[in-house]
Amino acid sequence: MWQSISYYAALAVESLIGVFGIRLYEEARYDVIDRIGDRIEIRHYAPRLAAEVDLTVPGEAGRSEAFKLLFAYIAGANRASVSGNDRIAMTVPVEVSGKERLAMTVPVQTSETNGALKMRFFLPAKYSRENAPKPLNPRVRLVTTSGETIAILRFSGSGHDFAERQTELIACLVGLRWQPSGEPYTLNYDAPFTLPFLRRNEAAVAAVETP
Repeated sequence: MWQSISYYAALAVESLIGVFGIRLYEEARYDVIDRIGDRIEIRHYAPRLAAEVDLTVPGEAGRSEAFKLLFAYIAGANRASVSGNDRIAMTVPVEVSGKERLAMTVPVQTSETNGALKMRFFLPAKYSRENAPKPLNPRVRLVTTSGETIAILRFSGSGHDFAERQTELIACLVGLRWQPSGEPYTLNYDAPFTLPFLRRNEAAVAAVETP
């Protein structure tokens, strides 16, 4: 009981300071291999483990449903793959009755293509496919992303202009040695209640280097 109280108290504190754009979450590591102007970076990420949801509900309704499913997974809707009281890295790490409450990480990745929506939460680096808790909801699955190089365009704001920022990113790459490879998507680092001018958002796309 006290572990559960501690877990959600920590979430409340993180949410409160998150209003001001302060992030306590683990961020996936990457190497910056190039910069284009002040706002575009070319990054390389190593393979990562993520919890993923695919939905056919587009727009804000789909994003809200996907977020709830993924948050339920990290908050305990899972089956621990290891026995004993293994505490999971967070402000207050816990495991209760075979269920693990996982650390929230950033960014959250969201893409929409032809009415289909995909959202990913990346798991903390300590997890692998072998030791990560298994989702109880069949709509949530664990996936391992391959190492990738991406171009990102950073911006702030409420996020209602995601599509426009993705288009801007693609336009900025025209004629450069880094070319888009695939569909653009968004990376979100803050909660919806964070003050818009303090939010960190990124439009992103896989990128390849051309001769």
